Amino acid sequence: MLNRVMTAQSTVAMRRWGPPAMATLAAIAALTALTSGAAARQARPAPPTEATAPREAGEPIMAIVSIKSQQVIFYDSEGWILRAPVSTGTTGRETPAGVFALLEKDKDHHSSLYDDAWMPNMQRITWNGIALHGGPLPGYAASHGCVRMPYGFAEKMFDKTRIGMRVIISPIDAAPIDFSDPKLFAPQAEAIAAAPARAETLARESDEAVKAADEAKKASATAARTTAALTASLRKLESQKTRADAEAAYADKALAAAKTDQATARAQELKQKADAKAAELATQLEAAKADAKSKPDAAALKEAAKAAETKKADIVKAANDAKLALEPVSVYISRATQKLYVRRDTHKPWADGGEVFDATIEVPVTIRNPDQPIGTHVFTAVASNDKGLRWTAVTIDEGDNAKDALDRITIPQEILDRIAPTAMPRSSIIISDEPLSKETNYRTEFVAVLSNQPQGGFITRKPTVVASDNVPGDDGNFFGSFFQRSWDPQPVDPRTVDPRRRGVPGDPRRSGGQYYRQAQPQSGWGW
Repeated sequence: MLNRVMTAQSTVAMRRWGPPAMATLAAIAALTALTSGAAARQARPAPPTEATAPREAGEPIMAIVSIKSQQVIFYDSEGWILRAPVSTGTTGRETPAGVFALLEKDKDHHSSLYDDAWMPNMQRITWNGIALHGGPLPGYAASHGCVRMPYGFAEKMFDKTRIGMRVIISPIDAAPIDFSDPKLFAPQAEAIAAAPARAETLARESDEAVKAADEAKKASATAARTTAALTASLRKLESQKTRADAEAAYADKALAAAKTDQATARAQELKQKADAKAAELATQLEAAKADAKSKPDAAALKEAAKAAETKKADIVKAANDAKLALEPVSVYISRATQKLYVRRDTHKPWADGGEVFDATIEVPVTIRNPDQPIGTHVFTAVASNDKGLRWTAVTIDEGDNAKDALDRITIPQEILDRIAPTAMPRSSIIISDEPLSKETNYRTEFVAVLSNQPQGGFITRKPTVVASDNVPGDDGNFFGSFFQRSWDPQPVDPRTVDPRRRGVPGDPRRSGGQYYRQAQPQSGWGW
């Protein structure tokens, strides 16, 4: 409005002052326009470009996608290594902001949702279709919810990453900062050094226990069949002996009642046969009883089989725990559910794609002032150092700062005792107001979406179909149950959620329909 008034005033002035004044004013206007244009160009941030850190890169530990800046940056233990522009979801199909991990990689992927669209070097972060992949970059958000990267960049990163790598999608520009706190896992050098040998020993003992339990089970089954056969044989012989004794008694009575020589002769013949038959059956019966006594005690073998099975379960569980202790551990603490969840990759491939994650630990956790926002913070152990582990922190949502958020959490000591001694680089602790997304299941690490950010490209997709309620582990036990029916099936548009209420226990609006609830595991602790 002010510009229009000034323009009108300048026009009147030029008419009044004549050509010289008009020329002067035109020059001033041109200079002003040039100055304003230069200032605007200077204020506008330069578009992101591909770049490589001027050093030798290590293995990527995390990738951070900035929706605000439309760029992705990959980090190793020393800092950023590669960055590139991206194109995230457009309005109505926004890429969800939150915490994810790589679940599956496909070099030549074609979309099952969008007309077989080519998505080369696809790296999946949710099973309902959100992924990083190569694609066209128009210079602004333009995808249906995925994160498009330059084709060459996507190809370059495809071979560098691995399943489980952390992917953080932030609504703002975020970066990991060095962070230290005594509450973070402090591994024990002795425990870490001994872990591989312990895992190998327990794996061998596990194999032996499995074999011994199988043999005990077979022996018990054989003894049960033998005992059943001998029992049936004894009953048959006893029945036949009883009948033979009755026939002998009848012959005795017939002999005593005989009145003629002919009747006496018949009775004597009958008695002789009956006595012989009774004697033979008595001999067979005694032999069968002796044979039965010489056979293994079926009841004892059954108890031995039960004991072997119990021993097998204990040793196999210990072996599985020892094997998992060789893997980085991820912990998720939710203010919404007041629970702590633990994940470790088992590296067991799943027929429908991806790998199975152990999820046997899910326990209540204490959070001070649980009705106050805590934010979303990702703490990552990036490398070992003389104190145990070197950590970084990334904050992507408003609330407490990272240190204050960590100070509000009290992790149960038994969890620390199980996890901390063998924690290693790539381990992480995530603290968030958010519950786990319904996309979290046995083939994911953690999926958590910020409910105060638009999620169009996430909500409009069909939820993941979980192939099985129970997923068996190496020990035959179950990692836990993941029920579609335990999630809220009616998504709520997160843009309608009051940010001040998100994550508040008891508030049904807290998660935009993304709430995850896992049944209590059947086999107790995971490690």
